[in-house]
Amino acid sequence: MGSSIVEYYNQFDEWGRLDREPIEFLVNWYYMRRSLPAQGHILDIGAGPGKYAMALAQHGYEVTLADLTPRLVDIAKSIAEQLDITQQFRGFDVADATDLTRYGDAAFDAALMLGPLYHLQQDADRIRAVRELHRVTKRGGLVFVAFMTRTRHLMTSLADPLQWKPNHEPEGLIAFAQTGEFNHTDAGRFTGAYYFGIDEIEPFMEAQGFRTIALIGSSSIAGSLRAERFDYWHSFGEERFQEIMDVVYREAANRFNLGSSSHLLYIGQAE
Repeated sequence: MGSSIVEYYNQFDEWGRLDREPIEFLVNWYYMRRSLPAQGHILDIGAGPGKYAMALAQHGYEVTLADLTPRLVDIAKSIAEQLDITQQFRGFDVADATDLTRYGDAAFDAALMLGPLYHLQQDADRIRAVRELHRVTKRGGLVFVAFMTRTRHLMTSLADPLQWKPNHEPEGLIAFAQTGEFNHTDAGRFTGAYYFGIDEIEPFMEAQGFRTIALIGSSSIAGSLRAERFDYWHSFGEERFQEIMDVVYREAANRFNLGSSSHLLYIGQAE
């Protein structure tokens, strides 16, 4: 991955993004918890500051955290120390998803890759990253992989064009629709990205040795909800709120909603 990606995440608050947009974490975590075995050693590659890694560690899993950006790895280590869960971590590593040679074959019971694939613009790099994910995951082990979709980014670009240059001009938008590649023309913005077509995701993962279990819309039907909206639904009491969230979780697996979700979660099993 290029230096522009590291520069972007050096100044971006990824932990805060998941706090500001909590539905993505809640949906992903729901499906992870109901899918994972009760214990095991999990790799979180592209972990950023470690939102998912910390949750896994707090639930008793052994975790190896890795990310391309040294600053984020340092932040994750500091958070683990603050939470007093460093004993659950086997490593805090600076690593590129396309080269996991520091880890042995079948080293992990399960693995997360919740970011690298949408920052790899070359098909060869995306294939290399997923093959590495397959190599380091035990046969039968689960993987959770994040994708961003061309459909949703087209919607976002049409609705707020000046925030997504060069998609603010017809030529840029049409080129993006054809290639899925997005390079922001404003410095310091989200850039160096690749957006999949929804129908491409499962065949892509299966070609690298995974059996598809599910494809989940991480935003479900609640992608626009912010903290005050969650407060509203919480006002009905915890039991009723959980009933509402059960609807949200169920609709996350509704394939008709996938195009409206900013992130998709692929759940697969290494064969």
